[in-house]
Amino acid sequence: MRLPGRRKHEEPADSSLDLLVVGLGNPGREYEHTRHNAGRMVVEELARRHGATFKSKYSGRLTDIRIDGKRAALLAPETYMNESGKSVAPAVGFYKVPLDRLLVVHDEGDLDVGRIQARLGGGLAGHNGLKSLRAGFGDADFWRVRVGVGRPDSTDPEVVSSYVLGRFREPRDEVAELIGRAADEAERLVERLSSGHE
Repeated sequence: MRLPGRRKHEEPADSSLDLLVVGLGNPGREYEHTRHNAGRMVVEELARRHGATFKSKYSGRLTDIRIDGKRAALLAPETYMNESGKSVAPAVGFYKVPLDRLLVVHDEGDLDVGRIQARLGGGLAGHNGLKSLRAGFGDADFWRVRVGVGRPDSTDPEVVSSYVLGRFREPRDEVAELIGRAADEAERLVERLSSGHE
């Protein structure tokens, strides 16, 4: 069953948002500050910067911010990673945002720790949150900010899972700097995409 929402490149004139920014992660204290929650940490940093307060909505935590006069909603799903679509879908449907005005921030094992990459679409690289969105929307052509967390020296699924669900080993200030730079990139995308420059 497809998630409700508009297709990419549809005119967003009837949307009340310039961009919907989603930070993927897992709920619960045991997952706080883990590599797999990098996307969620970025959305929380954006809310902190703009003095926004989250409220419970769409099986997640939702708030609004303004960036250079542009309106963006921030969503941190409270579903587990592999069911992220259950939170994102209702928000996309409510705000009537086309897929190219959806920005998903997530951890990326194919990038070294500290690297950040913004891109439209691309592969899923086994990421369960992205798989959930792709399965529901039937498309992965949404914008992403990929936050590099690296990967272990093993292809064993249990080792990889343990790594991404583990906490960052880097010093706290380095992690904060990484999350801050990813939040900077998300803000740049809000400004650029809402101005029609892609």
